[in-house]
Amino acid sequence: MTEDLQLRDGRIIRVDVLSPSVFRIRVNVTPTFRESGMSRYGILRREWPDVAVTVDRSEAAVTFRTSAGSLSVELTTGRVALTAAEGDVRTSEVEPGRNDEKGFDLALALHDDDRLYGMGDETRDRVQKRGHRNKVVVRNVASYTPIPFLMSSRGWGIFLNTTWFHEYDAGATNPDVLRFSAPKGDLDYFLFLGDSLPDLLDHYTQLTGRPSLLPRWGYGLVYVHDEREVRARDVLYEARNFRDRGIPCDVISLEPDWMSKHYDFSVNKAWSEERFHTPFWLQPRQQGTFAGGLENMGFKLSLWLCCDYDFSEYEEAQLKKAGRSSEASYVDEPTELEDDLIKDPNFVPSYVDTITKRGEPWFEHLKKFVDEGAQAFKLDGSKQICFHPDRKWANGMDDAEMHNLYPLIYGKQMSLGYREHTGRRSMIFSASGYAGTQQYTATWAGDTGGAEKPLTSLINHGLTGHSNTTCDMDVKTVQGIHFGFMQPWSQAFSWHQYNQPWFLDKKRFTAYKFYARLRYSLVPYLYSAAHVAAQTGFPVLRGMPLVAPEDPASDDLLLQYMLGDSLLTGAFTDTFHLPEGRWIDFWTGEATTGPCDVPATYPENRGGVLFVKAGAIIPRWSYRDFTDEGDDEEILLDVYPWEKSHFTLFEDDGVSLAYLNGAVSSAQFDCVATEDEIEVRVGSRTGTYDGMPERRVYNVRIFCVEPSAVSVDDVPVAVDMWRYDAEADALDVTVAEVPGATTTLCVTL
Repeated sequence: MTEDLQLRDGRIIRVDVLSPSVFRIRVNVTPTFRESGMSRYGILRREWPDVAVTVDRSEAAVTFRTSAGSLSVELTTGRVALTAAEGDVRTSEVEPGRNDEKGFDLALALHDDDRLYGMGDETRDRVQKRGHRNKVVVRNVASYTPIPFLMSSRGWGIFLNTTWFHEYDAGATNPDVLRFSAPKGDLDYFLFLGDSLPDLLDHYTQLTGRPSLLPRWGYGLVYVHDEREVRARDVLYEARNFRDRGIPCDVISLEPDWMSKHYDFSVNKAWSEERFHTPFWLQPRQQGTFAGGLENMGFKLSLWLCCDYDFSEYEEAQLKKAGRSSEASYVDEPTELEDDLIKDPNFVPSYVDTITKRGEPWFEHLKKFVDEGAQAFKLDGSKQICFHPDRKWANGMDDAEMHNLYPLIYGKQMSLGYREHTGRRSMIFSASGYAGTQQYTATWAGDTGGAEKPLTSLINHGLTGHSNTTCDMDVKTVQGIHFGFMQPWSQAFSWHQYNQPWFLDKKRFTAYKFYARLRYSLVPYLYSAAHVAAQTGFPVLRGMPLVAPEDPASDDLLLQYMLGDSLLTGAFTDTFHLPEGRWIDFWTGEATTGPCDVPATYPENRGGVLFVKAGAIIPRWSYRDFTDEGDDEEILLDVYPWEKSHFTLFEDDGVSLAYLNGAVSSAQFDCVATEDEIEVRVGSRTGTYDGMPERRVYNVRIFCVEPSAVSVDDVPVAVDMWRYDAEADALDVTVAEVPGATTTLCVTL
């Protein structure tokens, strides 16, 4: 529901109740509200189901009540208060929100126990933002992906619906006040109620978009090739090296030298004929061509892009086509020269743009490269993170409003363009973004390497609902290799360096190969976590405040995180904190009970700590060179019994968009452990997708003491049908799926 409230001073407050937990508040001096670029261009969700709302009115205030809580507006001052259903005031304005020719200002009260998280990649020095202030502006290195969203440990959140340059002050100036302010723009914000941080991420990503589900191969390894006059033959032989040396890899990514013109910003770019020539009598993806050779070896091809195109022109054209171009239009029509008495057509606005082709979407010129084999694109920071203070964009915006919006609609048009052209999911990865980026692109931490600061950046991304994140792998140390592979997706970067794994010393080469294989074995586990992110906004890489919010140490843990439900890891630290619970060292099998701090110790040939949460059920693959190799009839299932636990394995065809319409299978696994018995229940798959294996076999490995008996569905399993690995303290037994039924594996200790 939507209602405009007239204040005593003549201002208008518009309240939208979008769901029981999501409220939108806008302030203006007139009843005409100008939409933000994010709203105008469809980044934010438009349609919401009806919600039951009770409106209480008095001379002093109007209160909108839902099942989750209420939003109250004082009619004398316009002050807003957000209250939970149980009557707890989560936050309120300490002064009326301001929106006038001098911009906007919003000040919310902070309670003593408000701990604040979010804001994306606007700082890499902290994850808890109380006491911090900063500019919310896309900036090279300093702030690649700022996101104006904060959530509190007290169960509320705020998202500022603006792309204007602005600032936030989370209690740095006044410890009791959270303030957003800007010299231009409109006051337009959303308030959220939630029972937990994951709950708030759920509500926020319902509004700004769920994290995209990458093609399954996107969760493998992306190798970014050296660019210095590299030829097709060089690329093919390096790809062959991955296969011959037994290092799994899915994507070969080319840097700027693939183009005939280095750093070509235009829509006329072409392959370098000298380095990537395809004879006219061969189709680009045929046997004997560059792209065909990569495909034959199981590789996907990614191409680097730089861009200064004006994406707003196409966005406005789409609005006009849909009949929505009159919505408080931004566009300065050059033919309407109302203030020009002479009506001289030469005095139209200057857009300072020599690249954009009017009426032609940017992705149009990229279709031919997709047809020739490109299946991914890397969006470099070049120009999209640069300021354009003298540029007037086609939609009429100044750069102060368009700058933050630019990488967002760049990613949107790339992602949707690829999907529409191919019918497949996109693998678009970008150096920068803004609120809503998570629904279109993956990101990497820009040109900042792969050490401590990028790690904190990934944690902050996850705390704003962005899941598909990574950074350039630092292969100078085994620690960097460990961290590089233990991320939502992995990118190894060469460019002007010889970072190929076979050029590393023996220790690092061995570690690289080990971690690559470990990562590929974990793809079923990681892909299931990616499905959860796509459904709920709960990221694959989870900072400690998300998983241990009551632990006082969580706010200061910048170098460790959970990867999915069950793996606790980190890097570049001498001390590691174990939250409450029981944790098993993945390398040694030793168990420790938290909360406690432990030395960050690991074997000499490994690069970081890796703990498994007791109760974990981790589906894995046996070795493969790339994600789409072979079938998936056989799944390895590692079980770490502890009390009661469960895991859901999600699978789909790995490439199409059919998962959005329910073409997904899921299998539920449960484990109940006591001193005398372990019971593992293996559910059959529900749901279907194209290419789904007709049968499924689970090779179950249970980490336990040697059993005295094993049974499946109350039928004893002969001793020669199971094996106990005394060195690993693990029982191995095979269980076949029974369609439509749950198979129970019982182990007597």
